[in-house]
Amino acid sequence: MALESGHETVLEGEAVHHLMTSSRGQYVDCTYGRGGHTRRLLAALSAEGRVLAMDRDLAAVEHAKASLKDDPRVRVVHAQFGELDRCLADHGIEQVHGVLMDLGVSSPQLDEAHRGLSFHRDGPLDMRMDRSTGMTVAEFLARAEERELADVLWRYGEERFSRRIARGIVKHRSQETISGTLQLAEIIISSIPRKERNKHPATRSFQALRIYINDELGELERCLAAIVKVLVPGGRMVVISFHSLEDRMVKRFMRDMSKGQLPDGLPIRDEEVPRVLRIVGKPMKPSDAEIGRNRRARSAVMRVAEKVGEMVA
Repeated sequence: MALESGHETVLEGEAVHHLMTSSRGQYVDCTYGRGGHTRRLLAALSAEGRVLAMDRDLAAVEHAKASLKDDPRVRVVHAQFGELDRCLADHGIEQVHGVLMDLGVSSPQLDEAHRGLSFHRDGPLDMRMDRSTGMTVAEFLARAEERELADVLWRYGEERFSRRIARGIVKHRSQETISGTLQLAEIIISSIPRKERNKHPATRSFQALRIYINDELGELERCLAAIVKVLVPGGRMVVISFHSLEDRMVKRFMRDMSKGQLPDGLPIRDEEVPRVLRIVGKPMKPSDAEIGRNRRARSAVMRVAEKVGEMVA
């Protein structure tokens, strides 16, 4: 398997700089991808440092095992990042110094037509990050009711023409099976009365279907909750998001945890609620130079938070 993938890691140096608090620490890269962040982190760690590299994509796991096989500081795990707490427990790890999540889709995933993630290349409508389990998008489109389709497109893609597109999909599938990416893209294009400037008409719908089929927001919610439990005091979480749904969830979580905010209705005063996180700096975006090198970086937003308390060396 070729290790050179053409994938360029977004905010690579910035993410590792903000993540590292101890060169001898234990860290988790929840989204290995093609390993840019993991390799940068390993370069900065001492011989005592450790990294747990996770990914739900078997191709990424194989890449990690092949490229990092000679580094004893790394353990590679095939898992969804929503399983963070279980993965750490399985490896006898109680707490870590930092957790990184890069929520973007990797270039190999987009560029390989058989993954079904791109509306520029024809391929089967799959879109699963872990192709060893779960339902494909083709299977979902074949069985979903029109109202459910519209709801998915609106909720996860914020597609304002969700009802029109859902109607078009249902009408088309009554005539023939929808199984290809370009086929679906054409249905979406023909269903939309007005096009956005500089945005492919299928962008929001493909995003919505990918997020839904992989339960990406559910995985993110579970992982965020696990991170605050496993971080040592003074440890950090770094999250890179690529669209507004994810970024809003991360922003709200960090804000609430930094204020010691609890759900409404609990009989407790605000001053009695402990603060769990401290927000570190302002949201960071890629530089113009990075965007010039890698156009896919343009929508990235990085947020950093630190577990409240003094770290024990």
